[in-house]
Amino acid sequence: MKRREILKTLTMLPLAGSIGNSGSIVQSVQAAPLLKRDVFSEFGLRTFINASGYFTSLSGSLMHEEALDAIRDASKHFCRLEDVQDKVGARIASLLHAESAMVTAGAFSALMLGMAGVLSGNDAKKASQIPFLEGSGIKSEVILQKAHNDGYAHALKNCGVKLITVTTAKELENAINENTAMMYFINYQATLGEIQHAEWLKIAKKHKIPTMIDMAADLPPKENLWKFHDMGFDLVCVSGGKFMRGPQSTGILSGKKDLIAAARLNAPPRGNNIGRGMKVNKEEIFALYFALERFINTDQDQEWKMLEDRITVIANAASSVKGVKAKVIPLLLINRIPTLNISWDKSLIKLDNLATNLREGNPSIEVMGGPDGSINVTTHMLKADEVKIVAQRIKDELTKAMV
Repeated sequence: MKRREILKTLTMLPLAGSIGNSGSIVQSVQAAPLLKRDVFSEFGLRTFINASGYFTSLSGSLMHEEALDAIRDASKHFCRLEDVQDKVGARIASLLHAESAMVTAGAFSALMLGMAGVLSGNDAKKASQIPFLEGSGIKSEVILQKAHNDGYAHALKNCGVKLITVTTAKELENAINENTAMMYFINYQATLGEIQHAEWLKIAKKHKIPTMIDMAADLPPKENLWKFHDMGFDLVCVSGGKFMRGPQSTGILSGKKDLIAAARLNAPPRGNNIGRGMKVNKEEIFALYFALERFINTDQDQEWKMLEDRITVIANAASSVKGVKAKVIPLLLINRIPTLNISWDKSLIKLDNLATNLREGNPSIEVMGGPDGSINVTTHMLKADEVKIVAQRIKDELTKAMV
């Protein structure tokens, strides 16, 4: 049945219902085949092949079928949201070597809710005062290393705290006082700071100060999911929508039972708190769990080899062009996946912006910009049939630009 016919039938329902058995008419409408809609073309949106990575601006990652199935199944029934967080959170905690866990609206939300929980404890009145801490009696200082003071630390400032930055262990000791609420550590910046994980934790425990670590995009390896709990961090924050491939709008806050309970006091479905707007519904909670379970159970070595093999296909195609170099760059602590840098001799290949050419071509391909006009390519967000497409497009663009 065409859409026009369906709409015509719907406009006739009140009249027809008054004449005969409306139930049979409703059944006939419900039995009509649903029209398959192409959501991207309907809104005039251009899709692309993602050879860049799981960045928020590029809509994160594509969810695994297990996560999609969980969303569909969970959408068919009602359930109390607190019960879902209780049950799923307990299962997540058992996987992560944590006392407790909750699903949040992304890693930024995990940072913010964890911070709020540290400030409020199990006191609803204190939770209602955040972020207006002045005169509240709530501790309001958070210590972190200068190298760790990136833009994501703003999640903590949203709770009204003041960030105190230090460089050395001696400065850290001197900064600790009766107003210190928490000590914050960013894993991917670890090598840039003088104080490493173990020393940071040792000083925090000496002064009985809660600790939080942000490892939002520090997967793989999957062992990072429990490594920091085993080390002794009180709160761990991770994204659910990157390499884990759960919903992009989810994250996990895990850690000490009392601190997770306090964080939930500041979170939906409760109101009169700073986190009310950070909603995650049952569909997202279940989807994240199944994505997490799949990620942990995946053969990590086999998946890594597959990514390297894909990189090799693209590297071989690019380097077959005279004057082109393709090499795998060293792994970073964040977004730890095989990454290929492709550069070229500009005296042989007149190409100002390969990334733009790939984006504007057909099919559109997203890559990362590299140093000196080069590009960086990853393969973990590619579908199997897209690897050769990316390889050929890069080769074609480079070949066309040869002098």
